[in-house]
Amino acid sequence: MARPGPINVMATRSASAPLTFDLPISLIAKIESSRRKFGLKTASEVVRLAIEKFDFEGCKPTRDPHRQVSVRLGSIQRAMLKRYAKKKNASVGELLRFALEGLPAKKSKSR
Repeated sequence: MARPGPINVMATRSASAPLTFDLPISLIAKIESSRRKFGLKTASEVVRLAIEKFDFEGCKPTRDPHRQVSVRLGSIQRAMLKRYAKKKNASVGELLRFALEGLPAKKSKSR
């Protein structure tokens, strides 16, 4: 039985197309360190290698199901959320998730 040849991470120019997506800075750093480690020239080659090697059939992504909700907020709270979203470079939805996750699980006892 023939052994498989070397990994071909180079794609032909006519077969490639740009793909844009967000990554955490830690993964961008991993792309750069992997590029050096494997002697690859570009981040694209690292991503192609990762795709080639990854077992997509066996992976089980975990995702918390989302549902859209509509709530009423006063103008002061809405403005405050927008201001913090801009200041923190985050979406209003992301800040709302933080706020909701920060609520205590049980109501505190009043004295």
